[in-house]
Amino acid sequence: MSVENTGIRIPDEHIIDKIYQIRNLKVMLDRDLAILYGVTTGNLNKSVKRNIKRFPDDFMFQLNEDEFKILLFQIGIASWGGTRVLPYAFTEQGVAMLSGILNSDRAIRVNVQIMRIFTRIRQIFTDTLSLKLEIEEIKKKLKNQDKNIELVFSYLDELISRQENPTPRKRIGYKSNN
Repeated sequence: MSVENTGIRIPDEHIIDKIYQIRNLKVMLDRDLAILYGVTTGNLNKSVKRNIKRFPDDFMFQLNEDEFKILLFQIGIASWGGTRVLPYAFTEQGVAMLSGILNSDRAIRVNVQIMRIFTRIRQIFTDTLSLKLEIEEIKKKLKNQDKNIELVFSYLDELISRQENPTPRKRIGYKSNN
């Protein structure tokens, strides 16, 4: 029984685990997308090459040797199942563009799900960023209050020292001749 015919949804965590950070971009690899779409990696890449004008460098790029080695290390596997060519990485826009060239029901359904996950990740990042900004603002206020508290304590120390060591005042008024 295929996923396509049953309407079974792929767990979001399974898709999220396939999103990597490469070149400071959130990307998905051709191999993972092919599995999710239910096609071979070769067929996915052939479709892309037939429509290469739809995939500029900011939509899709091929990993270099170093990036591939780092990725293998991060994933924690020793090999990539006999990959002969370096994988292609698709940004969010590239994944969206794939929906225009892959027309199976499964590909469309999976693509919609991936787009929703990318949107959620972006929202989480935005929420996290605003939270960090709020924390920084609180830190600034606390830092300023620390300075103010130090200033108050220094004034209090000065007042206490003046009371403990009063300076003799010059008397004003009538003086006795004693």
